[in-house]
Amino acid sequence: MEHIVTVRDAVTAFADYLEPTNAELDAIEQEMPVILADVDLLDAHIATLDRAPSELDERRIRRARRRALAARVTLVNRAAGASVSGGVA
Repeated sequence: MEHIVTVRDAVTAFADYLEPTNAELDAIEQEMPVILADVDLLDAHIATLDRAPSELDERRIRRARRRALAARVTLVNRAAGASVSGGVA
């Protein structure tokens, strides 16, 4: 007689491997300002999909784009600073 594996056993066999590691959660936390800035930029663009952007919409998009760029620059500079040990010679 053959044994039938239940779906629950097959799914929970690898449950520990499905969760993000602490290192992955830390990386997400470091990138969170960039993610939030990108969400703001997408919101600004989505608001103008069905109509011509007004002057206020254009300003909102420009501000969101600047914030997204600044968040990326900060993240890259932080990463570059962490990878360089000691300082400038």
